[in-house]
Amino acid sequence: MARAENKETVGPAARMAAAVAKKMRLKKGLTQDQLGAQMGFTGAAISAMERLIHPVSDEMLVQLERVLGGGTGIFEEMRELVRLEKLPEQFRGYAPIEQKAVALWLYANHVVHGLFQTEAYARALIAGGYPEPTPERVEELVVDRMARKALFDRKQVCEIELILDESVLRRPIGDEEVMREQLGHLAECARRRNVNLQVLPLDAGLGGEYVADRGNLTVIETTVHDHVTYLEIQGESLLITDRTKVSAHRQRYAKIRAQALDPRRSLGLIEELAGEQR
Repeated sequence: MARAENKETVGPAARMAAAVAKKMRLKKGLTQDQLGAQMGFTGAAISAMERLIHPVSDEMLVQLERVLGGGTGIFEEMRELVRLEKLPEQFRGYAPIEQKAVALWLYANHVVHGLFQTEAYARALIAGGYPEPTPERVEELVVDRMARKALFDRKQVCEIELILDESVLRRPIGDEEVMREQLGHLAECARRRNVNLQVLPLDAGLGGEYVADRGNLTVIETTVHDHVTYLEIQGESLLITDRTKVSAHRQRYAKIRAQALDPRRSLGLIEELAGEQR
């Protein structure tokens, strides 16, 4: 039953990768054991991939390109398609936009934004979610989330602003060690030249004006310098392109930024809280 269920959930990109891999293996006259040995996998793993019992992994695609690709780049091109296919459905439309963005303006008020999560924090967060994912699904999502970090070191620099609600820094996810590492990572990110990280303090509403009451907010500047908004809540997502609405979101974000601590004080608070976890 489990094998049949696996086949039903394998997407078209992974199916294509498996079919192409099998055809190229047979063309080279290799058995599954022989191909596996050259790739660093067992023959059983190759069989499971070809039969769609276990969808092709990112590392397997890398090795398929090395052993079977012959310089064509075919499996390398499939990596992005397969990775997107494994993402939660509500995130698939946004993911390519994020990776090509010129600039990102982010506000997160529940947990650390996915781009800034450590592997341990992401794993604890994903594994503790509902519906409870399988261990295999947890690892898939963690790998995909970590892959998003390539944006930080992209050759064409992406300017990234992140405003974190102070409650995010004080909400323990995983355990003290996980949080210590996460806070330390945030401090490292804050020191990057293409990152502006600010904290919205818990007492931001004491002055009688509080504009961050509507939840997470993401505003993106695209490669053609348009602006779009991405909203996600309770497993649903919305990509907004209407200029009037996006303008309102940009203005709201600017108001949130104005109520946040400046970058230096924000970094000091993060470092202070990281020290408390030691």
